Amino acid sequence: MLSLPKRWRLGAIPTIAALLLGLIVLATVCAPLYIPHDPLAIDPLYRFKGSSAAFPMGTDNFGRDIFSRVMMGGRVSLFIGVGAALISVALGLAIGLVSGFFRTADAIIMRAMDSLMAIPSILLAIALVALNGPSLWSMIAAITISEVPRVVRLVRSVVLSAREEPYVEAAIALGSSMPKILIQHLLPNTLAPLIVQGTYICASAILVEAILSFLGAGVSTEIPTWGNIMAEGRLYFQIKPMLIFWPGMMLSACILAINLLGDAARDLLDPRLRKREA
Repeated sequence: MLSLPKRWRLGAIPTIAALLLGLIVLATVCAPLYIPHDPLAIDPLYRFKGSSAAFPMGTDNFGRDIFSRVMMGGRVSLFIGVGAALISVALGLAIGLVSGFFRTADAIIMRAMDSLMAIPSILLAIALVALNGPSLWSMIAAITISEVPRVVRLVRSVVLSAREEPYVEAAIALGSSMPKILIQHLLPNTLAPLIVQGTYICASAILVEAILSFLGAGVSTEIPTWGNIMAEGRLYFQIKPMLIFWPGMMLSACILAINLLGDAARDLLDPRLRKREA
C-alpha cells in the first residue's frame, strides 16, 4: 500500500480533494442556473452531435445535451449519496447505542444485523427496488438498509469500550438517567468514527446507484443520474464513447474526492494514528 508523507495526507491532498468536491457540488447544485438546454428535451435533428459551443459535451442518441444531463444528473446522484449516508448514520447510531449499552438487547439486535449483512448489498438493493419500483426513495431505502448494520457494529464497538470507563461508571453510580448517559457520555465518543464512516457510505451509495442504474434496476430513466446516463450510453459506446466517458469521469472524480476526504478525516480524528506519527 502506498505510503504518502504526512504533510501530503493532512495538507495538500485533502485540500485538492475538498476543492474538487466543492467544485462538483457547486456545479451540480447550481446547474439549473447555467445549463444551456433542457436535459429531457428530445431533438432528433441534433442526434450524436459533437462538442461545440452550443453542446459542450455533444448530444446523445435522442439529441439531448450531454452537458446538461451530466450536470443535472449529478444533483440526483449526490442527493442519493448524502441522503443514504445521513439516514444510515442516524439509524445506525441510535441502534448501536442501545445495542452497546444494554446487554439484554445486544444479542437480539446483533443477530438481526448479522442477518442483513449476510445478504450481498447489491442483491438486497435490487430486490427492494424490484418490490417497490424504481424511484429515488426506493434507491435510498435500499442502500440505507444495507449500510445500517455496518454503522451499528461500529457504534456498538465504541460503546462497549467506552461504557467501562470510570466516568461512565461514576455517572451510573450517581444515578444519572440512561438517556443522559447515552447522550452526554457515550455519544461524543462515536462522532469521530461516524464522520469517517459517513463519507465512505456517501461514496458507496453514489457508486451503488450507478451500478444499479447501469443494470437497469436503479432510478427511473426519466430522472437523469450519472448511472442512468451511462446505462443509456453503453448501447452506443462504439459509436459515441463520450456518452459514457463524461458521466463516468464525474462519478470517478466525485467518489475519489469523497474517499480522500474520508481518509484525511480518519488521520486527523484517530488519536492512535496521531500518536504513531508523532
